[in-house]
Amino acid sequence: MELRHLRCFLAVAEELHFARAAERLHIDQSPLSRTIKELEEELGARLFVRTTRSTQLSRAGQLLLEHVPRIFAALEQARDSVKSAANGFHGQLRIALSDGITPSRLPALLAQCREEDPEIEIRLFEVPLAEQIKGLHGDLYDAGFSMADEMDDGILACPAWEDELMVAVPARHPVLAFRRVPLGEALRYPLVLGDPAVCEGHARQVDRILRKHEQEPLIAQYVATFDLMMALVSAGLALGLAGTAHIASSRELGVVARPLAGRPPKLTTYLLRRNAEPSEMLARFIERVSYIDSADGLDTSDDSRPIR
Repeated sequence: MELRHLRCFLAVAEELHFARAAERLHIDQSPLSRTIKELEEELGARLFVRTTRSTQLSRAGQLLLEHVPRIFAALEQARDSVKSAANGFHGQLRIALSDGITPSRLPALLAQCREEDPEIEIRLFEVPLAEQIKGLHGDLYDAGFSMADEMDDGILACPAWEDELMVAVPARHPVLAFRRVPLGEALRYPLVLGDPAVCEGHARQVDRILRKHEQEPLIAQYVATFDLMMALVSAGLALGLAGTAHIASSRELGVVARPLAGRPPKLTTYLLRRNAEPSEMLARFIERVSYIDSADGLDTSDDSRPIR
């Protein structure tokens, strides 16, 4: 099995159309079909079910597709490791990011790593949570950050930092009459929340907080990014629920942050890693995470100021 076999397989598996896959690979359709046939003969299994109208993955093809992207990711990381060594680095940490983790902590963390371990290169990978978990198991990543804490036995999820859950409010909205907004009052209006399919851990934590209240929330829209959430809030279309740091990092004008009334609910970001003894490099990284200032987010001493 050669890399060209896997590249051709991946193109057809993603396009589910031989002509489009051939065009994507800049080759004719005939050599593409021959390459797929060679791969099927070597594996002893049919990878695609073809009819005059469609091309679909067989069960064997579906299983192969689960592995091929990780093979190419591992090759890319091997290249990166060699380049890292050629550029004078003595080691590399591969850190995965999922769930739109709070942005304010990363600059401080990376700056501290560079200052104290300048010979270690840190590479960041923004991936869905499921891909991060697979990558941690498959040694594609050394550690990762997520807001999800429900892991299998092979992955440890340790609290890294917390952010207060706040309400992002459009300017001149009625709830601005409250310096601390009762959750029941916020639930009277449409909400824009993080998409559970993209911000899985964040969505779970917010959902747990909302479920403690008897009032059913009115969800105006789910969004994949907090930038879009703040844009919708700024337009006056809904209230947003997000962590302090997410609101503070917004560039939208006309968004006002308000804390919730009562005991402030917290959103937790977790450091994920394999359940094994960490390397010396990773152990130093984990120690730095524990010292990151948890007060890095928005100063709420003046509850009326807009986020700029």
